[in-house]
Amino acid sequence: MTQEELDALMAGGLDGLDEEETKDDEPSLKSSEEKKNEPIVEEKSLGDTEVYSEYRVSANVAWPPPPPTDDHKMVHQLDDVTKDSEEKATQMFDKLDAINNFFMDAESGCNAIIKGLESNIEIFTKLNAKFPNVAAFKDALDKNNELKNSAEDVLGNIQMGEDEVMMTMDMMQYQDIHRQKIERVINVMRALSKYMSSLFEGKIDDEKRVGSAVHIAGDTTTENLVSNDDIEALIESLGKK
Repeated sequence: MTQEELDALMAGGLDGLDEEETKDDEPSLKSSEEKKNEPIVEEKSLGDTEVYSEYRVSANVAWPPPPPTDDHKMVHQLDDVTKDSEEKATQMFDKLDAINNFFMDAESGCNAIIKGLESNIEIFTKLNAKFPNVAAFKDALDKNNELKNSAEDVLGNIQMGEDEVMMTMDMMQYQDIHRQKIERVINVMRALSKYMSSLFEGKIDDEKRVGSAVHIAGDTTTENLVSNDDIEALIESLGKK
């Protein structure tokens, strides 16, 4: 029922009310194609906020704006991203630093082993030169040379590992750059939000404003019409005056 019909009803005459109620209760017939393209949205009013359940984004359906929950607040989400990214990046740097310390300890141990092998090689070289007929001295000299070569190969791999860790740390610096870019976006969004709030600011508090009409004469929309419950509540309130 429209506002004009409500005015006519209040002016006197309940005739045709049952007929209008019957018309209002009849469901409108829609084509199968229209029903297919319509979003299935369950909504309920919580003050000035509509809560949508089963909200989905589709390129073929014009969805209403998402509900202002924590899952859809953009700045809130970006703040979580920057916070989590910074924490994970710090943990990653700590792990890489620990790995690098292990490499440094292993490098020191390899250098000590190589020094010991060089000392052995020097001794067995002299012994082999003085006693060339003693096979044990020759075997020991060859064995120590082989161990020295193996230790030098291990040392080279450790040093390459240290270089890889340092390069990884350098690449992780981009994480901080990305965080700064996101923070810049957040600052711009907050500035726009404050600007829009200031732009639409009024002199009268919302609580003191007169309520807007549900339906105005001349409207072609069929939405937001006065319901039967509203009519009964209005009639009841007028009867008490």
